[in-house]
Amino acid sequence: MSTYISEPGTRLAGRYRLVDQVSAGNGWTQWKAIDETLARPVSVLTFAQGFPRISQVVTAARAASRLTDPRMAQVFDVEDGGGQAYIVLEWVGGDSLGDMLDGGTLEPARACSLISDASRAIAGAHAVGQAHLRLTPDAVRWTRGSGVKITGLGIDAALAGDGLTGPAAHDPSVADTTALAALLYAALTGYWPGEEPTRLPAAPVSDGVVCTPRQVSADVSSPLDSVITRALLQRPTRQGPPIQSPGDFADALAMVAPPPPLPEPAPAAPPGYQDRRGYEGYGYADPNNPDTWQTDRGHGGTAPYPPPSSAFPMAAYGGGAQYTGAQRPAADFQGRERGGPSRVMLAVVIVLVLAVIGATVWAIGFRKSGTPSAGGGSHPSTSAPAAAGSTVLTPTGVSTFNILGTDNEDGSTAQQAIDGSLSTAWATSYYLDNPKFGGIKTGTGLLIDMGKQVRLSQVEVLFGTDGATTAEIYLGNSAAMSKGALSNFTRVSPSASATGKHDFPVSSPATGRYVLIWLTSLPKLPKTPSGAKPGHTYYQASIYNVVVRGSAASGSS
Repeated sequence: MSTYISEPGTRLAGRYRLVDQVSAGNGWTQWKAIDETLARPVSVLTFAQGFPRISQVVTAARAASRLTDPRMAQVFDVEDGGGQAYIVLEWVGGDSLGDMLDGGTLEPARACSLISDASRAIAGAHAVGQAHLRLTPDAVRWTRGSGVKITGLGIDAALAGDGLTGPAAHDPSVADTTALAALLYAALTGYWPGEEPTRLPAAPVSDGVVCTPRQVSADVSSPLDSVITRALLQRPTRQGPPIQSPGDFADALAMVAPPPPLPEPAPAAPPGYQDRRGYEGYGYADPNNPDTWQTDRGHGGTAPYPPPSSAFPMAAYGGGAQYTGAQRPAADFQGRERGGPSRVMLAVVIVLVLAVIGATVWAIGFRKSGTPSAGGGSHPSTSAPAAAGSTVLTPTGVSTFNILGTDNEDGSTAQQAIDGSLSTAWATSYYLDNPKFGGIKTGTGLLIDMGKQVRLSQVEVLFGTDGATTAEIYLGNSAAMSKGALSNFTRVSPSASATGKHDFPVSSPATGRYVLIWLTSLPKLPKTPSGAKPGHTYYQASIYNVVVRGSAASGSS
């Protein structure tokens, strides 16, 4: 049986459900699919009956499966028996180099960093006897969570069946080195100097030879131009002989690459935003690592948050920064040092003032706590963000709650909504032409397991900023999914449309173990997702962080 004519919804090996066709060639098709056993998205290659290069593709895939470099897209499964051949690979999101160049050329520092990382990965593959042989702008991708990802190691060349020509025909190392130099050439100039067809325009030619990158763009430095020329054109320059291996190319590139630019100031976080660890105003994924900015993961445009400055020292974020005398400018110590008696008098005055303030605060607090309400208890302040006695509650787990659909709404990334990091997010699947889930269903949910019975006072959600997401909060005691499962929950906060951070207040006395964020309308994406069909409007929601406040219900452990 051929897998080439498979339709969306087809299951292979009883676990890989085909979702959508991504690309196709002469006798093969690439699909986005769901591994229903491990609940994760995957990429699946299927083949037409009699496809002549199945054995070469399968051999390349099995060889690639032995690599563990995280910069290489992993091969999960290979099947070529029983007339039903297919290959299951890691699903790689993010943008390809071709996608990035749609918006113009890259800054030299960023381009060098990207291709240098790819060169190191390819050099590692060569060290164990494997080569890519078909590196194009679509084979190098960049994701916010994983960095550089290279797809199709050996597999793309086997699918194409193209024979190598020129010096590269006898040396795969030269072939991949030349291709890496071509990728850097494209990143710096916007032109493609290789033979493989791409979306980029062909590089200009002078006297039958491809122009050097510096001839195309004055932004390319002379040393960088020399390194690319030695690798791409395989000819010596005054700086050295031809470069013929990916490792040597990475080393040469490291010597001439411009330093990465300092990060530019970015818009502040939503006013008053406080993440689940209590860092208010500017959220960091790690307060001790201010370079870990918040970014979106390719589904929207949440801007990075700036690093600490003199206006916002690390101490304000609980980052552990301590004042020392050395931190104070020397100019602050200018002038005559005060004598001993003056210091003593100043200390006495400070102690007296602090004692008066302390006594006043204690008296006010005592009077408030000692005044009972008509019901026998104290009234919480109406200006407080959460009910008195409520605290930040720590979830024990999270999952998607897609009771009206057949997939799991990218459930493998649901944990990123509660990991406390503002640089990661969970996102729904994307839907076409209708913010109400493409007209397919009325909603989907993110189910947070609190591990015990709780009573809520507030649920704080940080959505993406592409547009408004409409959501409401429910509380229940069962994680079982069915089309009628929503009736087992109590709605504790009304529907609201929000962009960025939004607080859902809860005044209901209901208790439950599971907090459900139920989404009913999605924001429009600013551009067509990578690999999606053009000509449609796409909708998708993202949740970067969730903070649940409340208290343990009476009698819960």
